[in-house]
Amino acid sequence: MDVSIIIINYKSSELIINCISSIKEFTKNLEYEIIIVDNHSEDHSESNIKSKHPDIVWIPVSYNAGFSRANNVGMAAAKGKYFLLLNPDTLLFENTIHKSVERLKQHPDVAVIGGLQVTANLEAMHYFRNRNEFLKFLIVLPNSLNQWLDKIFPNPVFEDENQAELTCGAFMLLSRETVALAGKMDEDFFMYAEDFEWAGRLRKVGKLCYYPDIRFVHLEKDSPFRRTNISPINRFGTQMQVSNLLWIRKEYGLAFYLFLIFHYVSLATFFYVWKIFVNISKLRNPFGELRSQKIVALKTLVYLKFFWKTVFKIKGFYKIATEDNIDVRFK
Repeated sequence: MDVSIIIINYKSSELIINCISSIKEFTKNLEYEIIIVDNHSEDHSESNIKSKHPDIVWIPVSYNAGFSRANNVGMAAAKGKYFLLLNPDTLLFENTIHKSVERLKQHPDVAVIGGLQVTANLEAMHYFRNRNEFLKFLIVLPNSLNQWLDKIFPNPVFEDENQAELTCGAFMLLSRETVALAGKMDEDFFMYAEDFEWAGRLRKVGKLCYYPDIRFVHLEKDSPFRRTNISPINRFGTQMQVSNLLWIRKEYGLAFYLFLIFHYVSLATFFYVWKIFVNISKLRNPFGELRSQKIVALKTLVYLKFFWKTVFKIKGFYKIATEDNIDVRFK
């Protein structure tokens, strides 16, 4: 078996049916299996998918295990020499998997090949390819001060123009041997930033690379954890940021984690007080029109619920409670 393609399902049967159809249409000259790990969808996903693609391997999980744990289940059951982690909301439009496998064979110093994301119109989509670029995104400052962030967090320079520090979890191809050396995905993460954490260990095995001719369509399906009401200050999804802060603690240590927590608490407080003074200066109700401020403050309180657990790097499942999904509450 050349490649085990691992797709995580949570109530995404129609997307997966289309994804598998695209795999079968465009993947040539490879022996592969398709493993679907179901995160306790409790719907008709299995029958829907198997009615169109009866040859898949279906692995049910007894709870919503998120991305890391479900992929680890899939990799444990996989028979292939290579593993391809693929999102359900993706489509292939060329022989991308074969190209990726051949590229890994040609470059033994490369540990992971990531796919370049494009829209359905084949337009390039942005993704953070280095850590400093993402760190600058985590720090919220006035635009006039962003030049200082560029100096503090310069973009890395690589000899290989295809090299990156981070790869997108929606399409990652790597060998069984690489996973054995780097270790499985960190099961503390529920969703988001697990690919960043894993990338840190994978970089010790070899290069992480993107190539211009290895692309896939990423549809980005709706998710209950996707951020809404986005603004320069309210730029984080609640679950996303809990995971980001966990990654910061693991990758950069306690001091930087504490700095970010202080930064967000200060920002939420200032944002609230500033709006109250603006209302007063305009002779309005001091506590009116505070919707954005409430969203930022409530999200910050959720981050603090994980504070001690993150400080002491306590093993567990860093998944927010339903009532703490602030983006859903304020849709």
